[in-house]
Amino acid sequence: MNQSKKLAKYDRLYEQIKQYIQSTEDVWARLATMEAVLHHKMQSFFWTGVYVLIDGELIVRSYQGPVACQKLRNGGVCWAAINSGETVIVDNVEEFPGHIACNAASKSEIVIPLRDQKGVIFGCLDVDSDHLSAFDKEDEIGLKKILSLLYQSDSVK
Repeated sequence: MNQSKKLAKYDRLYEQIKQYIQSTEDVWARLATMEAVLHHKMQSFFWTGVYVLIDGELIVRSYQGPVACQKLRNGGVCWAAINSGETVIVDNVEEFPGHIACNAASKSEIVIPLRDQKGVIFGCLDVDSDHLSAFDKEDEIGLKKILSLLYQSDSVK
C-alpha cells in the first residue's frame, strides 16, 4: 500500500500527540494540545479550534490562530456538521449557504463532530485554511485518527 505524504504526516503527528497527552485524561487539555500541534505543523491550517455545545449554542472553547467568533449562530459549516453528525468539507466557504465568516481570510474548511464516550455529539473540531480546497478525505481520516486519542487511557501516567 502506497500511503500518501499527507497521511504519513498525520501518522507522525498522531504519535507525537499521543506522547504529549499521556499525563492527563482531561479532554479539554488533550484537545488544546491537539489544536496546537496541528495548527503549527500543518501549513495549510489558518485557524484550528473547538466549538462546544452549551445550552443549545456553539461556543468557542479553545483555538489557535486569529481571534474567533465567540458564539456561532445556527447555520454555517459547524452547525451543518453538528446537525448531520458527519464531517463537512468545504472547498470554498463563499459558496457554502449560511457560512459564518469569523475571518475574511478563511477560504476553505473542515469540521468534524466531537463525540463523548457514549457517542453523543458535544462539539466540533473546526479547521480553516486561507487557501481554497485545502481539505480532503485524507484530512478527515488523519484528523479522526488523532481525535481517537481523546479517550485512550492506556497510555496515561
